[in-house]
Amino acid sequence: MSQSTSKTSKRESVGLLGATAIGVGGMIGAGIFSIMGVVGSVAGSAAWISFLGAGLLALVCSYSFAKLGSRFPSSGGPVEFFLRGFGNNLFSGSLNIMLWLGFVLALSLYASAFANYAAALFGQSDSPPPLLKPIISTCIIALFLVLNVLGSAAVGKAEGWIVAIKLIILLGFAAVTAFSVKPELLTAAHWKPAGSIMTSLGTTFLAFEGFGLITNTAGNMDNPKKTLPHALYLAVIITIVIYIAIALVTFGNLSAQEIVEQEEYALAAAAKPALGQAGFVIMGIAALFSTASAINATLFGGANVSVQAAHDRQLPQIMDRRIWQGSSVGLYVTAAIVAILAALVPLSAIANTGSAAFLLIYAAVCAAHLRLRHQ
Repeated sequence: MSQSTSKTSKRESVGLLGATAIGVGGMIGAGIFSIMGVVGSVAGSAAWISFLGAGLLALVCSYSFAKLGSRFPSSGGPVEFFLRGFGNNLFSGSLNIMLWLGFVLALSLYASAFANYAAALFGQSDSPPPLLKPIISTCIIALFLVLNVLGSAAVGKAEGWIVAIKLIILLGFAAVTAFSVKPELLTAAHWKPAGSIMTSLGTTFLAFEGFGLITNTAGNMDNPKKTLPHALYLAVIITIVIYIAIALVTFGNLSAQEIVEQEEYALAAAAKPALGQAGFVIMGIAALFSTASAINATLFGGANVSVQAAHDRQLPQIMDRRIWQGSSVGLYVTAAIVAILAALVPLSAIANTGSAAFLLIYAAVCAAHLRLRHQ
């Protein structure tokens, strides 16, 4: 009996590496491949400063997540924080539903981006068959649904491999394109005014929102008080370094105007001076790994949020029911809604709505920490 329990605990435990990988995977997702053009239009070649500033803000915000997650470890993450900070009432219930919908929208964004890059790599970006992209997005969601059914350890292990491959490609891109950087493109002459750079922090902060996913693994950690803070800080710092490196080589190879004009494939365009057409293929593959890892990490977090909210009677209780392999109904409902949105709703509408939801959620987590600081 005890031997079986020990094996189960070992199988379901999430360690520092797995938790960090989930955070890095959640942050370095579809955003880095589409956000450069937006940041360039606002901050110019000072985009790297924008990423640094937003990263430091994320690091400060992760302190609240670390403190709350260590004190109240739960698979629900922010759901538990809102319950503790504001009580089980209409306000906290609304925040939890917004959090779950934010995960659903983010997942839809990642699934759509995965389908777009996959279609482009197969030469079907201009006029793809009508059902190609919906089929691709549905299949990738289905794949990671199966992984999540296998348990949290399977999610962490898969995320570790995916993130490792993705980081090798992205760091390789930064290293190779660094040799063709034109330093004059990075000088202050190509920066936008200080006010514009500050404004761009709002956009770049969204590229760091995935660190909150780590708190959803706290209920599956052997020692969350030690592992959770380390995983949060490590994931944010790794992401800051990678974002700054990519911003520097991207804006060092192309002018801000060129990046804005090619914002959908800014990183692929930046690879061309050094790698030619091969750069597009390499960065397309990196985009697939990035969006896939974001789907993997976010589906895990979104399903846990739905279960915890259902347990607290803030979502229908059937979402908390366990079915095949002990997986929750909430996991399947989340995946089904994501597949529908990814197939039917325009990418821009998903991105704008999801960004607004997460900005409100993260501000509320900090407010909950302020109310609970005495604990």
